[in-house]
Order: sequence, then C-alpha cells, then structure tokens
Amino acid sequence: MTVERADGTPASSVHAPPHRPTHEDRHRNVPRHVACVMDGNGRWAARRSLPRTSGHRAAETTVIDVIEAARASGVEWLSLYAFSTENWRRPSSEVDFLMQLVRRVVRKHALLLHARGIRCRFLGVADPRIPGPLARDFADLMTLTGTNRGMTLTVAFDHGGRRDIVEAARSLIRSGVPADAVDEQHFAAHLPFSDTPDVDLVIRTSGEQRISNFMLWQVAYAEWMFPPVLWPDFRAPHFLECLHVYQQRNRRFGGVTPHANGEPHP
Repeated sequence: MTVERADGTPASSVHAPPHRPTHEDRHRNVPRHVACVMDGNGRWAARRSLPRTSGHRAAETTVIDVIEAARASGVEWLSLYAFSTENWRRPSSEVDFLMQLVRRVVRKHALLLHARGIRCRFLGVADPRIPGPLARDFADLMTLTGTNRGMTLTVAFDHGGRRDIVEAARSLIRSGVPADAVDEQHFAAHLPFSDTPDVDLVIRTSGEQRISNFMLWQVAYAEWMFPPVLWPDFRAPHFLECLHVYQQRNRRFGGVTPHANGEPHP
C-alpha cells in the first residue's frame, strides 16, 4: 500500500517509512513538546468490517509505542488527545466501552510508566459522567508518578480547549486581577497545568486536518503534520519520521529568516 510521508512525499509502506533517523538526528533540535491527535480508530475498524470498539482496542499498542519512542528521542513533554468534550455525543455503548478500556489501560501500564520515570497527568476530567473508579485511577496514577522527573505525559481526557480558556478567564476574574494588568503571561498562569510549555509539534493521524478544540492556547505556534496513517497502524518509525521532518523546518515565530531576500537580518 502506497501512502504519503509526513512531508507529502511518497512512502513505500504504512508500516515502514523510508527514512529512519539516526541517533544524531533524533537528538538534534528535538521538539520539547509533542502532541498527538489520535485519529482513525473507527475507520481502521470499518476497513476490517469490525466494530468501532475494535479500533479503540487496537490503539493501545500504538499509545505505548509512541510513548516509548518519544521518551527515547528526548521529547520532554508528550500530550495525547484521548477523549474530547464533544466525544460525549457518541453512542452510549461506545462511550461506556472507552471508559472501561481506558481504565484497563491505565491500571495495566501504571507501574511501567512509573518505572520509566514518566510523570503522568490528565487534562480535563471535569464531567460528572466520568465513572468514579476511573477518576480515582487517574488521581492515583498522578500521585504515583508525581515526583518523576523524566518525560511528562499528559492525557487529554474530557478535554476542550475552549473550556480551558473560559475557565482561565473565570479564574482571572475571581482573583481580582485588574483588566489593564492582564497579559498573555498572566492569562496562561490560570490555565490548567500552567507549567506546560507551548506545543512545538502536533501530529494528527489519519490525514484529517482539523484542530478539534485541542489545547487551543498551547498550539498557537505549533508545527502541524497530518500523516495519512490511521492511529492503530501508527508506530515508532512514523513518529520518528515526523520528528525528522520537524527538524528540517525553519521556525520563525512571525519573524524573518536571516538573509531572506538577500538582506541580512539580526
């Protein structure tokens, strides 16, 4: 099966991107914060005439593979979009399955994540429809790994970027900060997990090109990549290919490249 690489050029196989970054590549200009929109589980299942739940179940292997690849590559922060505030609109049977699946995955891998020195966080988790046992498992994992100083893994669950911004605005108002004193730094300090750095790279699998209300404040200057691979088929080589493409990009943050148009710039 022929697909496109993250940079739009042909790739030979979904499972084997042609470029395999070297050790030096992986640790040169590595993005500090990578976020993944884990898209394509339902389509993966549909192509195999399986129920959507089979796609969600198959995604577990990808999650662990990507976590290991990010940690080994020197990524300091990894954020995974697992369940959005809009996902509550899905059929109740699918939502119930996801709640049970996520609880099983958290309990299964908690000790491994802790042993790897990974600090785990859950962004969102505000809706009362989240089962109590699952919310407690989230809290227990955050407590267990809270003092770890390796990579920080943030799982966005029951997350909405707009809701986070609204809540930050409410927090600012409650704190009594004068309107004229509000700037980006003050505002960001009222976001959940305010020590989280801006996202450098967003990877959205399956080829869909939408933000989907994901960490809207933090992705303001992120590089985006949309590999066509469905999330259950996404593996460490695909992730490393995205890092390699990121390393080739020139991030100017609204400025200009030195010597652009033949003119030197400071």
